[in-house]
Amino acid sequence: MWAVPLETTPSTDPSIYVVGWSQTGIASWYGEPFHGQPTASGTIYDMDGMTAAHQTIPFGTRIRVDNLENGRSIDLVVNDRGPFVRGRILDVTRTAALDLGMMGPGTARVRITVTEAANTVSARGGCVVVQVASYRERESAEAKLQEVVRAGFDASIETYGDVHRVVAGPFAEEPAARRAHEALGGFQRRC
Repeated sequence: MWAVPLETTPSTDPSIYVVGWSQTGIASWYGEPFHGQPTASGTIYDMDGMTAAHQTIPFGTRIRVDNLENGRSIDLVVNDRGPFVRGRILDVTRTAALDLGMMGPGTARVRITVTEAANTVSARGGCVVVQVASYRERESAEAKLQEVVRAGFDASIETYGDVHRVVAGPFAEEPAARRAHEALGGFQRRC
């Protein structure tokens, strides 16, 4: 894998992801064993759908993905978090990978451009949580919940199928969520 500098730096501030915002880097795709499992947004992952995972772009944001290696382009909706491989900026579904012509190599240099901003509440008075961890075992999630509470944050467990997500918050303001993220790790997302 080659290191590729980003044209823009990802941000946890959802207000920057306006129409026209773009980022360039390496995309990959994901399929099994994630097919049929809950995504970070709570929707069920469909490897035949036209969706993508990004570390910070708000869920529901529509993006155009341009494969800079072959000129192909597609439109996707962000509904998951990832990729979790250093140096990659986007994970797409298997169908999206086929349409982009990146199925064989598994990765491609792409440009992401926001075409429709997510319909989210503003960061000034909005609703943000920090997803701290996900577990298959409820007992593990409950132990992590207690750890988050002992750290001084409101917390809850969101259950989707057999996945239990521990979240801190919700926070009405981005700075409070940022402090929780710095203390607990994980990632910020809209409620």
